Amino acid sequence: MRRLIVAAALLSIGSAQAPRPVPSERQRVEGPHITTPKEALGFNFGDDYQLANYKQIEAYWKTLDRESDRLTLHDMGKTAEGRTQWMAIVTSPDNHRRLQRYRDMSRRLALAEGLSDERARALAKEGKAVVWIDGGLHATETLGAQQLGQMVYEMVSRDDEETRRFLDDCVILFVHANPDGNDLVADWYMRNAIPEQRSLANLPRLYQKYIGHDNNRDFFASTQAETENINRVLYHEWLPQILYNHHQSGPAGTVVWSSPQRDPYNYNLDPLLILGLQALGTHMHQRLAAEGKPGATMASGGSYDGWWNGGIRNTGNFHNILAILTETIGSPTPMRIPLVAQRQIPSRDLPYPIAPQEWRFKQSVDYSMSFNRGVLDYASRNRENLLFNIYKMGQRSITRGSGDYWTPSPSRINALPPTGGRGGSPEADAAAWATLRKPELRDPRAYVIPSNQPDFPTAVKFVNALREVNVAVHRATASFQAQGKSYPAGSFVVMTNQAFRPHLIDMFEPQDHPNVIPYPGAPPTRPYDNAGWTLAYQMGVEFDRLLEPITGPFEKVTQWNLPIPAVKAPCDRRQN
Repeated sequence: MRRLIVAAALLSIGSAQAPRPVPSERQRVEGPHITTPKEALGFNFGDDYQLANYKQIEAYWKTLDRESDRLTLHDMGKTAEGRTQWMAIVTSPDNHRRLQRYRDMSRRLALAEGLSDERARALAKEGKAVVWIDGGLHATETLGAQQLGQMVYEMVSRDDEETRRFLDDCVILFVHANPDGNDLVADWYMRNAIPEQRSLANLPRLYQKYIGHDNNRDFFASTQAETENINRVLYHEWLPQILYNHHQSGPAGTVVWSSPQRDPYNYNLDPLLILGLQALGTHMHQRLAAEGKPGATMASGGSYDGWWNGGIRNTGNFHNILAILTETIGSPTPMRIPLVAQRQIPSRDLPYPIAPQEWRFKQSVDYSMSFNRGVLDYASRNRENLLFNIYKMGQRSITRGSGDYWTPSPSRINALPPTGGRGGSPEADAAAWATLRKPELRDPRAYVIPSNQPDFPTAVKFVNALREVNVAVHRATASFQAQGKSYPAGSFVVMTNQAFRPHLIDMFEPQDHPNVIPYPGAPPTRPYDNAGWTLAYQMGVEFDRLLEPITGPFEKVTQWNLPIPAVKAPCDRRQN
């Protein structure tokens, strides 16, 4: 597994940028010229039969970086095919001068270590909301990369009061999630000189070199170069409070599906996370409605739930980030919204239906701009709460891992006797509660991964996956004992009293997905994605669950790419 760390960039974002040229008197009065997409590309993002490839977007961002003091490009690392993966950091010029300070505050609050509520409040008051907006992860979902190019242009060129407020209150991380795929798909589409004959069909190879569409199934394993680049920024460097992940396509008869997701939410997630997703998603939908943009659905309007941990926004949720998803229609080739009769009745999850009609790519870009600005508006207006709440979620995870805690379990609830847990007598309720709170059922305080297990190299790979997403891991410098068992030096110890406890519990413990049955006798509602995925089980890692606190000769693992030990050859017992 290849790792690339751009060390200089990690240490110097914001603090070691080259000084910007002093604007001339004319520029101070009129503002510098910002190159438009049409001037740079020969067409606008969203024009019919036009797709910008990554080479064009990269060149355009570099032009904007030269022209605007609102934008700085950060080299995230190389892609699978060797391209530079860029992140455009956009904020006000004043914020750029203190960028490292704001990044450090965002990290401190997310990790929630050594902070009092009073100190966290002070940091939240001073800090800026950090918002991640990506595009292009699934390259054949062509809207993602195009809207990203348009949004960066608007944020560096617009000078209205709302845009200035966004720039003052937020640090925005615009990330192109799949440069290789963007070049492949756009070049394939544009290969035909006759625009009306262009097609995305029959793409000749995977749009991520090794795993194609499954690049959004990799974010808890971090096996691909782009995933590593993204996870490094998300969980080691910036730790944003909001993540917005653009996808396609919307459900038939609508324009877009957006968070919040439908039930079930994963029981490891903090209630502040679930409520935050609802508040943010509702704010986005309100913006579309206020702008007269119908056709947006949410929650039960799509199949997406809050259960699985593995896609970019899912893994973000398990790190206490308000990470959201949209699925939007749109194609450079004009299309049509069909009539789906049941989607013409307004409901809580589809309050503003859309009529069947012809649809152009530019309309999808416009909807994306509205959603992006809705996210930034929410972040700006709720800046202090976002910063403080991510601290509270981390603090609560640390508290849960420091004492006795029982994660809710549908199977245990369903196993209760009919006389208990069904609104019975106080005595029956107390007995049922005691059943749910049996000491042996409580969550572990720590997991120990022994170094003398047969396939320790695979165990190290598992630890690397945890470290890639900044789960804290310790290693024993000498042998030790715990719960009456001896462990050798070199064993790993993963304490659960840490901010990212939801993620680490999900990597060690079996998932207990509820049976979602709409009515008696109905087939169960299928989960959107995997219902069970415990990575330690999948990799065959041997570990012990410790239900009591543990201390020992432990050192914190600071790397997130531990060398894999050589596999020992088996003894040859053949007779000479």
